[in-house]
Amino acid sequence: MLGHVKEVLRPLVEAARDIAAILVVIAFFQIAVLQQPFPDLSKMVGGMILVVLGLALFVRGLEIGLFPLGEGMARAFAEKGNLAWLLLFSFLLGFGTTVAEPALIAIAGKAAKVAAEDGAIAGSVEAMSSYALGLRLTVALSVGCAIVLGVLRILLGWPLHYCILSGYILVVIMTYFAPHEIIGIAYDSGGVTTSTITVPLVTALGVGLATALRGRNPILDGFGLIAFASLLPMLFVMVYGMLVT
Repeated sequence: MLGHVKEVLRPLVEAARDIAAILVVIAFFQIAVLQQPFPDLSKMVGGMILVVLGLALFVRGLEIGLFPLGEGMARAFAEKGNLAWLLLFSFLLGFGTTVAEPALIAIAGKAAKVAAEDGAIAGSVEAMSSYALGLRLTVALSVGCAIVLGVLRILLGWPLHYCILSGYILVVIMTYFAPHEIIGIAYDSGGVTTSTITVPLVTALGVGLATALRGRNPILDGFGLIAFASLLPMLFVMVYGMLVT
């Protein structure tokens, strides 16, 4: 009974420990540097409690559901030996998780608003919605392609560092040709895609696939998919900016 209680409380304790470092930093600068009281302390404490609970539930959900699901499906596809279905699943997984990524939705909406204020697109609601949707779909398409490339790298044994280095060389070259107003958005898109929904499933896919394949090391070969998912959106968004602005 005691062991079961400890197992239930473990995510809460770990989440509180992780949040504690942030709280110490905020408290130090608020009290020692700014020398100001906390605004609405009761709401702040309540919000932090909700953050701890939410983080604990999220991490526990990953452990119970998403990681086993991704690894299990990857093993099943590898055992079937059907490359076409595996690549299609990889593409749709990357595309679907990215479209649903909250961080991408937020940055796409902000990018549309800034583009309208700058005169790059019309200021109507329809124009901004279309721009934001186009940006989201472009990033989702790029992540889908990135996961396919990452899966091929695992299957064929391509060295990860050569793939990533080549990709960033292309990013630097594209930076000279892309519109200036889209470059910052493109670079940020590479970060927001790898967030709460995409990372757990994609990581589980890579580890599960490397585990199922003979001669592949889950540590050496199973990781690296997220690097592709961060890289390709930069290229695709810069191309998108060249086409729509």
